[in-house]
Amino acid sequence: MANTAETKEKAALLSIGASAALSVAKLVAGLLSGSLALLSEAMHGALDTGATILTYFAVRVANKPADDTHPYGHGKVEAVAALAETGLLAVLAIGVVVEAFRRLWEHTGTVTPNWLTYGVLIISIGVDFVRWRGLHRIAHETGSVALAADALHFSSDLIGSCLVLIGLIATRFGFTQGDAVAAIGVALFIAVAGYRLGRSTIDTLVDAAPKGLAARVRAAVQAVPGVASIENVRLRPAGGQIFGEILINVPRTLTLERTQAIKAEIGRQILAELPNSDVTITANPQALDNETFLERVLLIAAHRRLPVHHVTVQDVDGRKCISLDLEIDGRMSQGNAHRIASELESMIRLELGANIEVETHIEPLETRELHGVDVDPAVTQEIATALAQNAKHGGVICEVHNVRARDTGAGLVVNYHCRVAPERSVNDVHAAVDALERATRGGFPHITRLVGHAEPLRPLS
Repeated sequence: MANTAETKEKAALLSIGASAALSVAKLVAGLLSGSLALLSEAMHGALDTGATILTYFAVRVANKPADDTHPYGHGKVEAVAALAETGLLAVLAIGVVVEAFRRLWEHTGTVTPNWLTYGVLIISIGVDFVRWRGLHRIAHETGSVALAADALHFSSDLIGSCLVLIGLIATRFGFTQGDAVAAIGVALFIAVAGYRLGRSTIDTLVDAAPKGLAARVRAAVQAVPGVASIENVRLRPAGGQIFGEILINVPRTLTLERTQAIKAEIGRQILAELPNSDVTITANPQALDNETFLERVLLIAAHRRLPVHHVTVQDVDGRKCISLDLEIDGRMSQGNAHRIASELESMIRLELGANIEVETHIEPLETRELHGVDVDPAVTQEIATALAQNAKHGGVICEVHNVRARDTGAGLVVNYHCRVAPERSVNDVHAAVDALERATRGGFPHITRLVGHAEPLRPLS
């Protein structure tokens, strides 16, 4: 951003010098030759010099960072400066036309062009062309409205100088009114340039987004996976930046982390499309038509921060019946636990319909952090042997390994790994693990918790 600001200010300073030098040269040549067209160009150049000075200060102000008074920055100062330049162009165009028609009507005004006149015009055309190209490029790269206005001025100077040259040549070859006609051409070109500049400047001041920009942003946002729909897109230019707000809808079943990831991806897509932009993205959760009963029940429980599992949804004669296991702090009284369960059932009915049958099974949730120590290795080996032997009878679990047994104040907590065929369903594996737990705990009643981690059986190499 610092390099951009420095480039813009340097371009504005160079424009001031070029405008001032050309204006003085055209004024001297115009006075010596009596050419109205050349004097019009000199006045145009003088106004350009003043406008360019205004541009320089506008660019410096626009480069200031955002603050409490101007939360979107100071970029619109450039548009205000460009609007002032538009007014100056309009006044100049009207004055030139009035004087040109007076000369045509009264057949007054003697024009005597000389080598100085032609030399000034030719040099002016060359300088205007170089400055127009340079300013146009910098304005495009930095998005500066004020520099774009300056580029437009130099392009009008370029065309105006060409018209003046043509008019003077016509005068030299006997067409005495050629200079006045050329002056009218200069005025018309100034008027057209001022109109174009004014229209774009007013669009900036009234927050009109560039044509087609919203459609491009919508396409980029819609392409991000997880975006259900786009509620609205608001964009507005300010100096060389685009500010905006985008409101999207996402499935309400998504986690907060996933929603944040979607917003971050949208931000990256917009920056790729509009590098110099600052867009705020808001995501609203939305209930989608394809949500299942299971997803809706889990979402209700998650919103109330209640852990549930074994959610079963049945369709009994066209009526939905839902049962679930609800985990509640085991130290809580049964009365309070029942109240929480009843509130959850009420929320599910409110979401899914009053005729929904809901049953909850309350299970104790272990909230304590147990202190454990490794038991004697011989005890661990005994438990490992029992696990391996019992696994053989089930025919689903094999390769019991990584057995760990810790003694806690609440009893033994045992963890182990085992392997199963990868094509087995989760239901089959869970049932086999439960069966293995029941069979093993029968021989070790002091085991409080037995946790089995099933891994896919590795293929034979």
